[in-house]
Amino acid sequence: MSNRRSRQSSSSGSSRISDDQIVDLLSKLRRILPKIHDSGRSSKVSASKVLQETCNYIRSLHGEVDDLSERLFQLLGTIDADSPEAAIIRSLILQ
Repeated sequence: MSNRRSRQSSSSGSSRISDDQIVDLLSKLRRILPKIHDSGRSSKVSASKVLQETCNYIRSLHGEVDDLSERLFQLLGTIDADSPEAAIIRSLILQ
């Protein structure tokens, strides 16, 4: 399959990711995914499991962002728009 992939790449002229690059990227994902990295067996986890856990982790991060955004919105609703606290929050948001 690797030969077919490299033939397709050279004949179509498109840039495709190599098998080595895929292995490298999966290794990087294994190191940063908390559920896999913390298990101590990250090198033994299958590529499909790494990708599945990556999707789950991204979903959880999106949920955290949504929750924090809601909390910030509520906080902004309780303070005076011209207060020093509001100015600090605005400066942090605009960074």
